[in-house]
Amino acid sequence: MTGRKFRAACVQLRCSEDFGENVYNASRIIRDAHRAGAEFVATPENTGLMAADAGAKLALSRSEKDDPGLPALCAVAEELGIWLLAGSLAIKLPDGKTANRSYLIGRDGRIAARYDKIHLFDVNLPGGESYRESNTVSAGGQAVIADLPWGRIGMSVCYDLRFPHLYRMLAKAGAEILGVPSAFTETTGRAHWHVLLRARAIENGCFVIAPAQGGKHANGRSTYGHSLIVGPWGDILAEADTDPGFVLAEIDLEELAAVRARVPSLQHDRPFSAPDMAFGKLPH
Repeated sequence: MTGRKFRAACVQLRCSEDFGENVYNASRIIRDAHRAGAEFVATPENTGLMAADAGAKLALSRSEKDDPGLPALCAVAEELGIWLLAGSLAIKLPDGKTANRSYLIGRDGRIAARYDKIHLFDVNLPGGESYRESNTVSAGGQAVIADLPWGRIGMSVCYDLRFPHLYRMLAKAGAEILGVPSAFTETTGRAHWHVLLRARAIENGCFVIAPAQGGKHANGRSTYGHSLIVGPWGDILAEADTDPGFVLAEIDLEELAAVRARVPSLQHDRPFSAPDMAFGKLPH
């Protein structure tokens, strides 16, 4: 397609700690999506690796120049002539931790942008599930937008979804598409996945492309799946179930002007002061 229209695909995976198997499966589904007409393809968080626990994942991680998955993903993008959002890879850092790093790869197979996940998943969930991403992952500190042939994309990863000010900043900086590659737990996904993604689309007048991990993994973890592509009015354009595969939708960025004109909230942001924490105190 041309101009401001293109076909986008979300690749849904069910990754393990086997780099080769994960990249093979991702590459196979990326090719399937391309054959179906996708010009932009996004894979989920942890595309390269989902290990038994955080310690095992840290031990298996490699630096960017030594990561076994990144060259293969770059090669697939160049082979197919597509733009590829490699949702995230665990990249070993000099401080001994990893970055949860997302890559935007161009049609030439070169890295066009990098984004390190800012908000780390440190939570205790009902049923005894506990996650401490910060034990082994260093948080990023830089929001990232990048140019695609059709428009601009704002990059994020998974737990970032719960921090709307990040997406507001991206939209105000010119993002028209929000990438949210994820590996939501089954518990949190069932409760919050759809409503959060639709909210980020609606409040910012953006398309949202959210590929996900789905199903029961070899490490025993269950992820929610339901990869979504959401339009700027909050309409779901494509949705997966829990199995590996892809979903495809046509993105027309010309729609944004009409949607943002109907509810021009991006133009209505106003500065304001924080509340006075003294209980019951009225402003002067």
